[in-house]
Amino acid sequence: MDRLRAEEISVSPEMKNVQYNGENVYIQNVNAQNNTAHIYYLEEPSYEFDVQLSHLREKM
Repeated sequence: MDRLRAEEISVSPEMKNVQYNGENVYIQNVNAQNNTAHIYYLEEPSYEFDVQLSHLREKM
């Protein structure tokens, strides 16, 4: 995923369909310095972790 798009999604009040490894996730914030996003699975919000932006996919 593009860094700018990930940042847009993270501040958007609307929920977007973003996936990591085929599972729906929520982007909490984006670290532009190392191109990662802090995310959690929608089904398991207590499990937060960082991933490379290139591993995130937005489904339209």
